Amino acid sequence: MHIAVFGGSFNPIHFGHLRIAEEVREGFGPDKVIFMPAATPPHKPDEKQALAKDRLAMIKLAIADNPGFEASDMEMMRGGLSFTIDTVRELKKDDRDVKVSLILGDDSFNGISTWCEYETLLEMAHFIVVPRPGYGAKKIGEALPVELARKFWYDGAAGSYRNSFGTSVTYFDTTLMAVSSSGIREKIKQGGSARYLLPEKVIRYIVENGLYR
Repeated sequence: MHIAVFGGSFNPIHFGHLRIAEEVREGFGPDKVIFMPAATPPHKPDEKQALAKDRLAMIKLAIADNPGFEASDMEMMRGGLSFTIDTVRELKKDDRDVKVSLILGDDSFNGISTWCEYETLLEMAHFIVVPRPGYGAKKIGEALPVELARKFWYDGAAGSYRNSFGTSVTYFDTTLMAVSSSGIREKIKQGGSARYLLPEKVIRYIVENGLYR
């Protein structure tokens, strides 16, 4: 079983998220791509969040027509700060052989050394690093401490940086869409249109529930 986990606040989910997930699904062939909305993202503790149930509901509406996608409330049910290492451990609890790939932006991977138990995380999960508008990906040797970076080597055949733990880091060039959740929230707050930035079903949910006003 290969699971690709796409974590984040998804506040709200938009076409940029969906396109990344679809290209990862097509490029890496996981059994499913799981959208994992955080209860409270550790690196965004002060961001004004829509209620957990609303963010999860919007994800479900956005992915309803894609059988390769799934939404999970695992981190929301756990509550508190959502540490990725806890999520990976929970996913592997019943089957240690399940392959878990984490989808994250290059801005997030650039700061991976600030993540909780990041060295253990690199041993337990594969990383699929995708571009984010306005950022540039750091090389392995720049993102990781020297001693840890030395444990990785480039596998040209696979296009990934592999390590002795059996996991890998792959820089995956997805379609770059300059869409952000924060920009969408501000646009809605100002009374602007979010059409063509996120699915119509999600827009309708936002309007009906008075979100981001």
